[in-house]
Amino acid sequence: MSSTTCQICDGEVEEFLDLGRQPLSDAFPAEGDLGHEFFYRLAVGMCRSCSMVQSMEQVPRERMFNEDYPYYSSGSSVMRAHFEGIARGFLGGELARPDPFIVEIGSNDGVLLKTIHDAGVRHVGFEPSGKVAAAAAERGVRVLGEFFDAGTAAGTRESDGPADVIFAANTICHIPYLRSILAGVKTLLAPDGVFVFEDPYLGDIVAKRSFDQIYDEHFFLFSARAVQAMAARFGLELVDVERLAVHGGEVRYTIARAGARKPKAVVADLIAAENARQLADLRTLRQFAAATARIRDDLVATLRRLRAAGHEIVGYGATAKSATVTNFCGIGPDLVSYVCDTTPAKQGRFTPGTHIPIRPAEAFSDPYPDFALLFAWNHENEIMAKEQGFRRAGGQWIRYVPDVHLG
Repeated sequence: MSSTTCQICDGEVEEFLDLGRQPLSDAFPAEGDLGHEFFYRLAVGMCRSCSMVQSMEQVPRERMFNEDYPYYSSGSSVMRAHFEGIARGFLGGELARPDPFIVEIGSNDGVLLKTIHDAGVRHVGFEPSGKVAAAAAERGVRVLGEFFDAGTAAGTRESDGPADVIFAANTICHIPYLRSILAGVKTLLAPDGVFVFEDPYLGDIVAKRSFDQIYDEHFFLFSARAVQAMAARFGLELVDVERLAVHGGEVRYTIARAGARKPKAVVADLIAAENARQLADLRTLRQFAAATARIRDDLVATLRRLRAAGHEIVGYGATAKSATVTNFCGIGPDLVSYVCDTTPAKQGRFTPGTHIPIRPAEAFSDPYPDFALLFAWNHENEIMAKEQGFRRAGGQWIRYVPDVHLG
């Protein structure tokens, strides 16, 4: 175990979990690229000063978010409805004022801003990943193919004026250089504006033992306590929190300029609940690390037992988080025959690091396997409704969150 310097406050970050040598989670190599992948050590620690949980090593952002980034937010009907609901909430609330302006950090394929655009509201999305940004532009969304930071925020303030809303979903936790992000937010935000972002919640990750939420793109694992401290360092204030069920458990944080709005009681309530759970105690996080090792051992033993009995096992969902599972556990094509996925850009390629073939979703039922390892567990309800035929054919799901079980 090692220590490093906190990206927020320069305090000491003490490591509590090492997930080993890992590839880029969203880089699905073609057959000719199997020997040329980028690897790094994936480990996480907690700052002893501000309690921010963060990765011990940074992966260069250009390696993760580039022209070939394969994740499209519109790919899930659940997430499409989720983002449309957020957009309509803004239109009926924070944007219900004369000539409003909203900025989205990491706007992906425009799944949220399309609704904003259709309402005729001024907007801009920052999206450095080329193909998903192009998909947003095709929808009529105004998008800049740049990273959001203090410099680009200042440029937007000059060209468009202050933002009433700055929004980000599953993006802020990706960014190690949060000081520049928050400086940019402070520059761009209107005096009574809000910065709203939602990301995976440390409390849910620990409670569910969902260690696969830790991968290269998830540099930070936020808690309300840590976000409150982070905001205060930049003259901002955490004024609202909302628990969300999406992506295995997230929190939506609302930040305003210090003193501009009265914090809601739910902020203090959630921080009190975190304190009661000792979420900022390294002993709690080390217990989570020990549980992670047990899940790894149980999962590998289960897969080996089923394969030894002659059963076929396939993976369901070539997710970014599955890279953590397969590489930490050493799961390759000897245990999982293939992974099926609906994303065309991933099909015909291989899983990062462990090189399990990725096939189209249609392969899952042609014929059904005996067992399916549910990598996309955060979309379980959607998948179970779609794949009822698998169970009728006698198939069983293998889950590893919060523990290894069949059913």
